[in-house]
This record gives sequence, structure tokens and C-alpha cells, in this order.
Amino acid sequence: MKPELTLHERALTLKRYPVRKNETLQAWDAADEYLINHTQEMALDPLRPILIMNDSFGALSCWFTQKGRVTSVTDSFIARQGCLANLNANQLPHVNIVDCLAELPDNPQLVLIKLPKNNRLLTWQLQQLCNLLPEDCTVIGAAKAKDIHTSTLKLFEKHLGETKTSLAVKKARLIFCQPNPVLAKPLPVPQQWEVPEHELTITNHANVFSSDSLDIGARLLLEHIPQNDNYRDIVDLGCGNGVIGLKAARLNPHASVTCVDESYMAVASCQANAKLNLPTPDQLTAKVGNCLDGLEHDSADLILCNPPFHQQTAITDHIAWQMFCDSKQVLRAKGQLIVIGNRHLGYDGKLRRLFGNVSVVAQNNKFVVYRSGK
Repeated sequence: MKPELTLHERALTLKRYPVRKNETLQAWDAADEYLINHTQEMALDPLRPILIMNDSFGALSCWFTQKGRVTSVTDSFIARQGCLANLNANQLPHVNIVDCLAELPDNPQLVLIKLPKNNRLLTWQLQQLCNLLPEDCTVIGAAKAKDIHTSTLKLFEKHLGETKTSLAVKKARLIFCQPNPVLAKPLPVPQQWEVPEHELTITNHANVFSSDSLDIGARLLLEHIPQNDNYRDIVDLGCGNGVIGLKAARLNPHASVTCVDESYMAVASCQANAKLNLPTPDQLTAKVGNCLDGLEHDSADLILCNPPFHQQTAITDHIAWQMFCDSKQVLRAKGQLIVIGNRHLGYDGKLRRLFGNVSVVAQNNKFVVYRSGK
């Protein structure tokens, strides 16, 4: 049965962030609606916290902030900005938004978990919750039914407590878990591994791409980072653990390197890696952001970029396009953008359209490294 008021009927102005002109994207899914419907009649204590984990664009936060004290936990700067924008658009109360590495509020009464794509992040969050939750806390996970596997349920059972699932509704399913404090154990330390050919030691927090080895795209790009005594400012855009920025800093010790990513865990990893690998860690600055928002125009000599082509579970090129557009603004005259991408993505066409020039620096059977100059 539907609740008296659903997201549609309440006409909440929920938008994904960022959105290109004339692009309409829905900021919630069937799993969000299933959670709202299921908890509609739940009696909640206005004084005890509600935790919402991995809320993509604020749909759950917008709904539950009217029910009690909400803390939203996310590793995504984009999700945070989307949540804030949607709360503001609907004139809704404040939500406490924290990143996945932050301390969580004590004694929550309800935890809602949208399952992340990365099981390492899910494991981290379940272990974090097991150290925190009282036994009377209600824990409900949600995702598309096709994304809830037996292995997913085993993770809940192993790290948090007894687990059951619901029937599927609109191809979404819920997970119910009873916290068991006996399962609590110290949180795992970040993964650490070596890149001997580049004399680097890399630390990865749970939600950072390629957790235990150098991915093949980064491996190719590392071989083609330029060295130039005239470089003053270098940017690693979409930095992940910062391995590209670290190599650029090593090759260009007189340059200032700025690493940017929308993942808080990526930026924390990058900061740790600068301390591990650079003689002067202050040479590298890591910051969370939406592409290059906030960087001054005409302020960089070289931008290195490995664009993602997924947002949440959607395959999209709009992130790469924004990265390229931002790079053109941030580069100084005669500055260069070096991009790596899968061959089938066809970044050369976008770069030629934007910069008027593009050349192939290197390629293999899967990846191509392109260069465009301003």
C-alpha cells in the first residue's frame, strides 16, 4: 500500500546534481520509495538520530528530515551538494551531512543504507555500524533486486547481525538486519601496496578505485607524464588515490600539484600518499570538489585526467565533458590537458571540438592517452 503522501504526490523538487541544460534526471529510485513506504507508519523518537547512508541525491534525507534528527553519511561531494540543493529547494530543515570517515552520532534509532556499488565500502560501513549501534536500532538496506546477492546478505550477516530480505517491489528489495554487538571488531586499516617500478607506496581507503594494485589505465598514463622546468601548477583531476599526481610531483619538483576528486575517501588517501611518498608533502594539495569548480581560470600549466564514465550506476559522458570544459578554463595559454580513456569512449572527438586540436600520445589495445593544448 502506498503511503498517504509519496515523493511524487508531495511534489518535492528533487534534482540530480550537476545536470546539463535540457537534461532531466530523476533523483530517486524504486528502492528509495520502498524504504519510505515501509517506514511510513514507524513510530520514531524525535530526539534519537536517524542515519542515512549513501543517499544519492538527497531523496531520503528530504523525506526523513521531517521525522527526526537526520545524519546523512556519504563519500560523495556531488551527493552532498545534491542533498543540500534539494533541501533548500523544498525549504526543508537542516540535515547533518558527514563523510564516511567521520564519527557518527551515538544511539541511533534507525539506519537506512542504500547499497553502494563497492562491497569494500559496504563492509567498512557495516563494521562501523556494528561498533556503534544499540540492539534496539532498526537497520534496513535497499537496492535494486538484481544488486542484492547471496554474497551481499552474507556480508550483513558476517559484519552486523542476523539478516532477512523482503519481497521485490518495482524491482527493488529491502534488507533487514538485527545488530549484534558480539560481532564488533576494530575497523580495518586502509589497504596498502607497492608500485615498485615507480618507487611508490600507495594507501587506499575502502571506496577508492583499484584497491590493491595499480589499474592498467593509470599504469599507461604514468609512463607519459611530461617533465618541464617551466611548469608552475599541475592538476590531477579525478585523482583517486593520487598516484598520477604523485608521479607528476616527483618529475616536476618545482611545480605545485593540486589533486581533485569528488570522493572524500579518495582525497584522504591522496593526502596520506603525499606524506608517504614525497620529500616535501606540501608540494601536493588534495581537495574535494565537483570537477574544477573553485579553481581560478588561467591558473594551471598541465592537467592530467582519467575521467569516470559512471555516475552511481548510470553510464554517462557528462562528467568527462564537464572535466574537459573546466580544464580549458583553468589552463593557462599554451597549457596542456592530457587525458586517458578506454578506446571506445572516443574522447578525441570531444577534445578536438573543445580545443580545436588533439593528438595521440600513447595507446594499447584498451586505452588511449590524448593531449590537447590551449
